[in-house]
Amino acid sequence: MVRHLLRLIVVAAAAGSMATLHAKTPKAQGHPNVTATALQRFLARTDEPPVPYRALRHLEAQNPHFKQSAWMDVWTEFDRANGLRYRIVAEGGSSYIRGKVFLAALDGEQKMWTNREPQKASFTHDNYEFENGVVTPDGLTAVSVKPRRKDVLLVEGSIFVQPEDGDLARIEGKLSKPPSFWTRRVDIVRRYQRIAGERMPVSIESVAHVLIAGRSTFKMTYEYETVNGQHVGNPQPPHPPTGAAAAAAH
Repeated sequence: MVRHLLRLIVVAAAAGSMATLHAKTPKAQGHPNVTATALQRFLARTDEPPVPYRALRHLEAQNPHFKQSAWMDVWTEFDRANGLRYRIVAEGGSSYIRGKVFLAALDGEQKMWTNREPQKASFTHDNYEFENGVVTPDGLTAVSVKPRRKDVLLVEGSIFVQPEDGDLARIEGKLSKPPSFWTRRVDIVRRYQRIAGERMPVSIESVAHVLIAGRSTFKMTYEYETVNGQHVGNPQPPHPPTGAAAAAAH
């Protein structure tokens, strides 16, 4: 039961990586001094199709209560014609977590793109209520977000945007609907950066509080090789290929 819940939690976290990929914020005009302007600029973005990319992802998860942990290095590619594809480069740790958690997350992300589910999680007035926030010590504007419905793809918490143009930098909060009765709470942190002019996810972290199992953690980071046809880096897997993993493509 607990392992099944962990798989659902990771799928939900992976879904979060797609929540705003299809949107782009227009360039700002001037320098706002109040949080309302930053929110208005954020909401004024125009939706655009997701951009193609190739990225090396590193996934890791652990549950101290059951003394289980695992990691996986995966090459991922996305384009609108073929959706998400991935190839496992190296992996280690619990075979159950690798097979039933990591692969479930990647397969779930593939299906979500096919079903256009990312659009259901975008930050729009249809999905969220917004409240003006405050300027944080790191110079970002924090805006409170409250989902209009209970959905495992929606987050209740705050978005952190650049005050000068409303560009999204970070999301912090909890899933508005836990993936199971047994899951008390799932906290999520997602970070974004502008790469080749596009806003791209660079990390996703989740902490799930599950009855009996206790605290389970998951983290996924991205290193990009190409974004929208532009070469942006030369990521290298931190671990050598492991057995059949090097040939596992999906």
